[in-house]
Amino acid sequence: MHSTGSPLGLEAVAGRNQLRRLQAHKHPPPPHSLKFHSDLQSPCADKMPQVKIIAKNFMDMVASLPACKLDKLCESPFICEAILRSLPPLAKKYVLQLLYIVVPIPAKSFEEWVLPDGLSKHRVAIDRLIQLRVYIETIDRKKETSYQLNPTFQINLQKQLIHGGVLPREPMPLNVRLPTLEELETYTHEQWECFLLQLISSTQAERLTNFSFAMMKVFQRGLLSQREKEAPRLTENGFQFLLMDTNAQLWYIIREYISNAEERGVDPVDLISFMLELSFHETGQAYNINTLTEVQIITVKDLANLGLVKLQQGRKDSWFIPTKLVTNLSVSLSDSTTRKQGFVVVETNFRMYAYSSSKLHCEILRLFSRVEYQLPNLIVGAITKESLYSAFENGITAEQIISFLQQNAHPRVAERMPSVPENVMDQIRLWEADLNRVEMTPAHLYEEFPSKDVFDSACDFARDYGGVLWEDSKTMRLVVKADIHNHIREYLRRQK
Repeated sequence: MHSTGSPLGLEAVAGRNQLRRLQAHKHPPPPHSLKFHSDLQSPCADKMPQVKIIAKNFMDMVASLPACKLDKLCESPFICEAILRSLPPLAKKYVLQLLYIVVPIPAKSFEEWVLPDGLSKHRVAIDRLIQLRVYIETIDRKKETSYQLNPTFQINLQKQLIHGGVLPREPMPLNVRLPTLEELETYTHEQWECFLLQLISSTQAERLTNFSFAMMKVFQRGLLSQREKEAPRLTENGFQFLLMDTNAQLWYIIREYISNAEERGVDPVDLISFMLELSFHETGQAYNINTLTEVQIITVKDLANLGLVKLQQGRKDSWFIPTKLVTNLSVSLSDSTTRKQGFVVVETNFRMYAYSSSKLHCEILRLFSRVEYQLPNLIVGAITKESLYSAFENGITAEQIISFLQQNAHPRVAERMPSVPENVMDQIRLWEADLNRVEMTPAHLYEEFPSKDVFDSACDFARDYGGVLWEDSKTMRLVVKADIHNHIREYLRRQK
């Protein structure tokens, strides 16, 4: 958002007139006001209000920060603009209406600005403004609620609107040819595919990517597990991660990367600030790496592994080129605005045809199906009971498999409803139910006890260990978990 003129005089007059009208009303606070707190621990966290925020996108993570860290973010004018961009339309209107008003406005006065059928949108707007600390909520002695723009946010947004924003850094003048937007998109896709293949198995990736310690921490935290002298293996969450859509996968990685920033000695606020700053760069332009701090250089290299930026080296200088993924960070990573091109066709006889030449697609399909052969542009396989049981054992659910098949349905079948045959979906759910219906537990059976007292004491002993699976006092038979077999055997020997 940029402004070439200076509307300060007109806005100030309008603000004074609006203020006179607003001060004529004094009303009790609306019952819908919510307060929020942060999951992040900080000395200033006690200043935050008190309802948990679940971060579903980048701005939710910003909203979950403690009050003092949110105020620190607002010191940057372009971050104030990024926050403004992310707000619901009605919330943006409320910000601009209070932009030149410096006194608290009664909450009841806000409700007079909307029609009765717009109250739900009004409440969403107010709650979001409080979460992001754009509005500061105050309660006076009469227990009346008022709202006021955060002074730091207000001053910086005024500067941004009146004088126009100053970009974080200017593009480099280069004599070399830079990649086109299409080439950048191809690079992003290839880099992301390489990352996922290496996540499945380092031997599957055509070229190795040397992930930093910070990125490996992200993977090992929830996607990979490793025992001594063994190669890393996908966890249950890791298998589920592979079936997510790309935006959801990327958001998971960014969220975990920021969440463990303090373990690397990096302030999460600095990391969030830099990523929001990157969203104001122009896609496809080159920016000098020497303009970055040491922490920012490390971050850019980590993001390059995921395809968010492209690094290039010249004779004298080095530069980075933002891709569309990083310039859209401030909007949302979890929202899929466009449907991606599907490639999977599932038939009623459980045969599956995937029109793709991607090795990644083939490896993902192997997670829940039997791949029979792969041609240059076609993968042929089948969904079988055995392949699904293997998927279920790895923690993948029937609904995740069905969702993956629906989201990646070939355009020819995506147009019909349902895109996956109903008998296939029903059978996948039934096979999962069959597997969950019977649980196999290694156990030992004890019978022919010498007396009822010995049987009862053995039952009590097994209960203390939490190992009783079944008992029958009439026939004096006892079934216990295999884990406590040695303990109960020694106990019975002592009883003799």
